[in-house]
Amino acid sequence: MVFCKPKSARFFVSIGALAWLHVCLAQDAPADYLNAHNAARADVGVGPLTWDDNVAAYAQAYANERAGDCAMVHSGGPYGENLATGTPSLSGTAAVEGWVGEKQYYDYSSNSCVGGECLHYTQVVWSDSVRLGCAKVHCNSGWDFVICSYDPPGNYVGQRPY
Repeated sequence: MVFCKPKSARFFVSIGALAWLHVCLAQDAPADYLNAHNAARADVGVGPLTWDDNVAAYAQAYANERAGDCAMVHSGGPYGENLATGTPSLSGTAAVEGWVGEKQYYDYSSNSCVGGECLHYTQVVWSDSVRLGCAKVHCNSGWDFVICSYDPPGNYVGQRPY
């Protein structure tokens, strides 16, 4: 099987020129999102998330709102959120792998991001978050929009994720 690499969210094909085409296999079931999250959490000794249909319904409703523009804008709702977009197809698993890929920028000793973005990663492993709901839509632009919502939310300034 071929999986999209986390930083391969954008794909371009050029006719008549040498081009790489990455195919993402659909991995958008609740178990796929949970397995990707819980593997990252287990790596740092954090307990697993459970799927919550109410949180997932919220994520789906917000994803539906973004279908027209695929804008990377947070909902401002009651949950923690991670967002991702990609084309031609972004699987839920690939989105989570992208967020987890930010682990390299998280410095536990200083509880800060060093050299890059890490707040998506810290939300994935936030120990107080115990419920997860994710959704994906194919936008009018041809891109995919993925959202995962976390209950309770994380990433509080001055607090460690675990």
